Order: sequence, then C-alpha cells, then structure tokens
Amino acid sequence: MMRLLAGLLMALAFAGAAAAQPVDTGHLTAELVPQARGIAPGQTIYVALRQKIDKGWHTYWKNPGDSGEPTQIKWTLPPGFTAGDIVWPAPHKQPIGPLMNYGYSDEVVLPVPVTAPADATPGQTVTLKAAASFLVCADVCVPEDAVLQISLPVSAGPVGADPQGGRAIDKALAQAPKRAALQAAFQQRGPALQLAVTGAPLKAANFVDAYFFPYSATVIDHAKPQAIEQGTEGLTLTLAPGYDFQNGPGPSELAGVLAVGGQAYEITARQAPLPAAAAGLGPPAAAGGSGAGSSTMSLIPAVLLAFLGGLILNLMPCVFPILAMKAASLAGHAHEAAAARRQGLAFGVGVLATFLILAAVLIALQQAGQAVGWGFQLQSPAVVAGLGLLMLLVALNLSGVFEIGTSLQGAGGTLATRSGLAGAFFTGALAVVVAAPCTAPFMGPAIGWALTQTEPAALAVFTALGLGFALPFVLVAFVPAFIGRLPKPGPWMDIFKKALAFPMYGAAAWLLWVVAQQADAAFLARVLAAAILVAAAAWIGGAAQRGHAMGRRHVPQAALAAGIGAVAVAAAFWPVSAPHVEAEPYSAERLAALQSEGRPVFVNYTAAWCVSCQVNERVALSTKGTAQAFKRYNVAYLKADWTKKDDVIAADLARFGRAGVPLYLVYPGGGGDYAILPNLLTEASVVKAVEAAAKGSR
Repeated sequence: MMRLLAGLLMALAFAGAAAAQPVDTGHLTAELVPQARGIAPGQTIYVALRQKIDKGWHTYWKNPGDSGEPTQIKWTLPPGFTAGDIVWPAPHKQPIGPLMNYGYSDEVVLPVPVTAPADATPGQTVTLKAAASFLVCADVCVPEDAVLQISLPVSAGPVGADPQGGRAIDKALAQAPKRAALQAAFQQRGPALQLAVTGAPLKAANFVDAYFFPYSATVIDHAKPQAIEQGTEGLTLTLAPGYDFQNGPGPSELAGVLAVGGQAYEITARQAPLPAAAAGLGPPAAAGGSGAGSSTMSLIPAVLLAFLGGLILNLMPCVFPILAMKAASLAGHAHEAAAARRQGLAFGVGVLATFLILAAVLIALQQAGQAVGWGFQLQSPAVVAGLGLLMLLVALNLSGVFEIGTSLQGAGGTLATRSGLAGAFFTGALAVVVAAPCTAPFMGPAIGWALTQTEPAALAVFTALGLGFALPFVLVAFVPAFIGRLPKPGPWMDIFKKALAFPMYGAAAWLLWVVAQQADAAFLARVLAAAILVAAAAWIGGAAQRGHAMGRRHVPQAALAAGIGAVAVAAAFWPVSAPHVEAEPYSAERLAALQSEGRPVFVNYTAAWCVSCQVNERVALSTKGTAQAFKRYNVAYLKADWTKKDDVIAADLARFGRAGVPLYLVYPGGGGDYAILPNLLTEASVVKAVEAAAKGSR
C-alpha cells in the first residue's frame, strides 16, 4: 500500500509540476512550456517560450528586417543546467509602407534546448526562470517584458511528453528550417546580388513564393523585391545588396533561410561561379567543355526543338492578348489577299527581328558575366510597368477611345496601308516581348544549349524559335483556304475588336500585379497614377480625332493629350530623391535652450525598431516640402531615440500618456503649449504644425 501511495504521489508530481502561469504583457500573453513532463540527469529537452499575440500586433524574427527588435530570453537556471540558442521558426514577411520586416503574428513557439547536469538528483524539482523581452508592434511599437518560470521534476530516466507543450514544441521543431542536400553560391553582378541554390529537394518545388531571409540585417536591401528565376535543378534569386556591399567586396558568405514550396531550409552561400542549372538556362555544360562539344545535343536537334517550342509558345496564356489583337487585324483583311499577305509578312518580320535583338542582348550579357536567362527584360519593374501602360493604351485603342493610323470614318489609301504594316510589325515585336516570361515545352533545353555555343549557333536556334512562333499567322495570311473561312468584313468586326480589348485590359492588370511583386508600394502608386493619366490622355486624343473628322480645330486637344502623356511618363519613371532634415539628439536642456532662443522645436520620439516611425520618416519627415518648411520657419529638429532602453525617454512617454513610440511634439519658440501630432504623419500635417508653432513664437 505504501509503495502504491508513493507511486501515485510521484505520478501527480510529474503531471503537475511543470504547470506555469502565463503572463499578459499588454499586447501578448507569454508562458514557458516544456517538451516533456520531466528531465533526466544529462538529458536535453526543449523548453519553449510561447507567445499568443493580440490581433493586429506582431513580434520579430532573429533578423527583424528594416526595423524592429528580436525577442530575447535571459535564463536563470539551477547550478549545472545550461540553455542553448532559440530555434527560430521561419518568419513571415511584414511589408509596411516602404519597409520590409520579418516576424510573427497570432502565435509563435520558440523552443530552447535545456540540458541537465549528469549529477542532477532524481526526485528533486528544479525551477527554470526566464526574463523575456519583446518588441510588439502595430501602428505603434511597445517594448514589453515578462519574468516567467517553470518547475520540472528530475526523473531517473526519460519520461513522456508534456500535455501542454509536447505537441506544440514537436511541431515547431519539425517545421523549423533545417540543413538539406543543397548547394548555394552567390556573386555580385553590378548593382545586384545573384544567389543560386540547387539540389534534390528543389527539383519538385514550387518557386512562386520563394524568398531568402538573411540572418544578417545588413547584407541585402530588405525592401527591394527578390526576382525569381527557375532552373532545371534549382533557382536563382536576384537580391539588392545592402550596406555590407557598399564600401567593398562584402562578406564571403550569405547565410539565412530559404523558404520555398512550403518548406524552409538553412543555407550558407559562398562567393563562387553560379551553376547554370539554377538560372533557367537548361542543363549545365559538361565540365571543362566549351563550344559545340560541350553538350550531347547538336545544332540540328536544338534548332528543331526551338522551332517546336516556338509553335507551342502561341498557346501560352501570356501571349493570347497580343495574338487576339493580331487576329482582329487579319479579320479586317480576310478578303483582301494581297493586304493579308503583307500583314502576315510584316508580323513575321517583327517577330524575327525582336527575337534576334533579345537573343543578341542576352548573349552579350551572358558573355559579360551576368546571370540572366530568357525573359530577363521583365525582371526590371520599370520595363514591366512600361509594358503595362502600353497594354492599357492598346486596350483603349481597341475599345474605340482613340484610333491609331486611321480616322474614325476609316480613311483608306496609302497612309492607312503603311500604318497597317507598321502596326503588324509592332504587334509581332510586342508579342515576343510579352511571350518572354513563358517557356513552352522544348524551349528550355534548346535555349540552354544555345547559350553555351558560338554566336552563329545561338542565333540559329533563336531564329528557329522565332520562325516557329510566327509561322501560324504567316500561314493563315498566305493560305487562301484558311483566310477564306473568315467571315466577310462588316459591323461584326467593330464588336469583335472591342471584345478583344478585354484580354488586353487583363494583360495590363497582370503586368501591374507583377510590378506589385517586384517594387515597393510607392512605385506601384506612381504607376497607377500614370495609368489614370494615360487613360485621360487617350480620351482627350480621341476627342481631338473626332473633332478633326467633323472639321473642327483639334490642335489644342492634341497638345493637351501629349502633355498629359508626358506627365504620366514622368509620374511613373522620374527618379525621386528624398531631402534630409538634420536632427539633434533630444534632451530636456537642449529643448529649453532652443525655446529660449525663440525657435520652434519639433521633437520626434522614435526608435530604429519602430515600423511606424520609419514609415513616417520616409513619407513625411524626409520630403522636400518638410525640409523647406523647417528651413523657412527656422525649426529645430530633436530626435529622442528609444532604440536602446532609456529611462528618461520612457518617463517622458508616460508623462504624455504614451506606452510606446512614435510620438511627435511641436513646441512654439519662447515657451507655450505643445501640440501632439497623429501617429501616422503626412507632409501636410507636419508643415501645418510647424507653421502654427512659428506663428505662436512671434
């Protein structure tokens, strides 16, 4: 009976000894949970810091990105016990304005390995204490702390999983980034870093959302997009270099987490030549080979594969809007054999010329050491935005908003014929540019082979690709049996033409979506504004054309349309520079001294880890209008930097009824009541506040 009672008491001890009370820090609830119900002498188990984060708030990964601070744990352990490093789950991207941060929301479990000494006494209960500090952010950032503890019995041997923490910790460990059979290399290529990763785990991966989270905060520009290029055995990411690469060759290694296809891998890339199998260039050349002998493929099979790939490329979704536009053009000449043949030839020449130009540029970049592949031109947000605006113009033209090459009444003659041929050539060129992101079956091996050969062989392959792409429409234009099946011209053509505008609108929307993946929100907003101006210019231009057809003077309208078009281009692509407003460190003494001089004072309570602070800095405090206003009214700018713990700033924030940053105060010179600005600033609100403070100083 005594043994049974002792056993029951021991079981109760192991069942309940690990219980610990969660701590509400203000915007999250923190607690320690163990992996097992006890720990044996010399055993290592995981004890996790579990955060349940309030809705709309988030904490940070080990590298927080552009701003923020990672969660930190300071342990107080019994003698002989040791704690290792946090096992960080893969983070989530947290884009906020022009910044990119990395962290967690809702709930996150951070396991830490804890090891008991070999001489730990079974039967005793030990207490593990952890002082945890968090930075919790939404539109403001608040540092929060919790002192947590948990009691664990020391068992004679390993025991079962803890009912609270066991499953959560096992899941976190299973999903944590791990080393795998991956090879990684990087090189700096002009203004970009190329990171190539290959290996068996990536052969069946979905690369759409691939992303590299570096461990260091200064190796890349986190806010810049990461362009993805898929290869036969992996992928290449194009990254924007960070501070570490600005004043020298940069570090010899890039370490971090590659998230791809729902998995996360730890990788360490070293500076080395990039493998072709990671860059969308087909199979790599044989080691030590070059020229025609570097692959088992020869010229004739490569040309045939390229020709077949060009034929199939016509079926790719990205090409459909352009080919639909060409179909409308051919339908207009369905019963004019000579005109149809000229249209078909002009289209074919446009296709071939553009294929060869792109091939020549691609080969030149390859020989210059650039890691680029097919579709390289659409890796530039500016090029993609320009194509999107061009697609919008084409769609507006098909909708009848304005006309190209002819009046509304369909003037004929030589001019219209020439315009039609130019339009057919342009359509062929545009089809190739838009088709570039697509890779049809058979294209990959052919292009990969071509880029390891001499220039004549490579150009022969690209010529075959262009011939295959152009052939269907050229064939329709030259074969009477095909063209005769088209209905005779009539009112249906106008309906057909306007219906084809909608695929073009879809193409424009798709390209703007691509811009949104490549560039920041500010650039996307400029492109959307440019799209509105382009549409307005097209509408005014169309009104001018209609007025001209009715005999009215149209020069002012045409000039206005051209002017709005120029403004649209400037709005989208004109480089923007942000003026810098000089700041002094904040202190109460400096504030009093500046006020005694009669100067207005702007005080910015901020921190490097505060997301809202950094957004406000870029969109409101570093603008030309703000800089001019500070200069005009002789405003002194003081920064109270709370990046590191500062009791004086904390007391100031409490005095103003705030728990965290940002906080913006404007003081009139010579004393007087201060004004508190909103947490989210605009240039107009800052200028208005300092203007009011300056008037109050007089």
